Amino acid sequence: MFTYLYPYFQQILNTMKRQITIKDIAIKLGLSTSTVSRALKDHPDISPKTRTAVKELAALLGYRPNRIALNLRSNSTRTIGLIIPEIEHYFFSAIINGIEEIAYKNDYSVMVFQSNETYRREVNNTHAVLTNRVDGVLVSFSKETQDYSHFMKLVENEIPVVFFDRVVDGLPADQVVADDYHGAFMAVNHLIEKGCKRIAHFSAPQHLLIGKNRLSGYYDALLKHNMPIDANLVFPSDTYDESKRIALSVLKLPNRPDGFFAVNDMSAIAIIKAAKELNLRIPEDIKVVGFENSKSAALCEPELTTVDQFGFELGREACLLLLKRLKENNQSNFKPERKVIKMKLIQRKST
Repeated sequence: MFTYLYPYFQQILNTMKRQITIKDIAIKLGLSTSTVSRALKDHPDISPKTRTAVKELAALLGYRPNRIALNLRSNSTRTIGLIIPEIEHYFFSAIINGIEEIAYKNDYSVMVFQSNETYRREVNNTHAVLTNRVDGVLVSFSKETQDYSHFMKLVENEIPVVFFDRVVDGLPADQVVADDYHGAFMAVNHLIEKGCKRIAHFSAPQHLLIGKNRLSGYYDALLKHNMPIDANLVFPSDTYDESKRIALSVLKLPNRPDGFFAVNDMSAIAIIKAAKELNLRIPEDIKVVGFENSKSAALCEPELTTVDQFGFELGREACLLLLKRLKENNQSNFKPERKVIKMKLIQRKST
């Protein structure tokens, strides 16, 4: 029916410099724009021959739907906001990879905001999320955050929110977390089974649930083996520099610990570095376990025993849960859901 137009299509393609529209296709085929629109959507009222002709011409001309217009009509931006403490941290970069895999498979873009572990910047991130009209938000809040009212603004604007890794109870939002308690319990139990009698813990801030849960796992592993709990062996430290400074001091004590459980891999590596500077052998003199299973854990010397948090999987599950909420689009009967990612102890030479 429309084959007589095909010899001219390549010429049209070569000369057109602007974006092809439905109107362009309609003019070339002598159809109305509504007919072309319905043909592209496989509407049953349009004959198969017309649908084929429209789609062939659209493909030849390089037609792409105007996404901005589609989003305005559907009141959706097909964009997910992601507020994260820091990008350079291996665990969070793995989470981002997991989130983006799911988002892009479902035709969503991810807009990343970094709080840099500061409350003020995180509040600004939340304002930016609202300004950019994202469809939903994934959040892991900063270490400074103890006031969560800025997240309530998202909820009040009926924007679905999923907290991951660092979560807070009391907010009407879904959660995806790692099993921090069990991971810590496994780490300390492993040190005890390897013969450690005096185990120190370099901990996260205790206003964070991850800090509380890992400390609880540490304590319960000691209790399981009838070992005394000594609060003087718990050191608030989750950065490389601070952990190395503390380790250099602790390792000089006459009754120094023979085992260390660190809240993350960089703190554990700092302990190893401090021990080497003091000519202590690992694992003969002290044994060290980290938490994260970063790439650095396998590259340090000796290789670090650590707890795998499965950041990539955590990111995937958080994004899947958010997309589920966006699909349901029902805030009236909302009941928060909590998903827990199991962990695994990766044994290496540091123990």
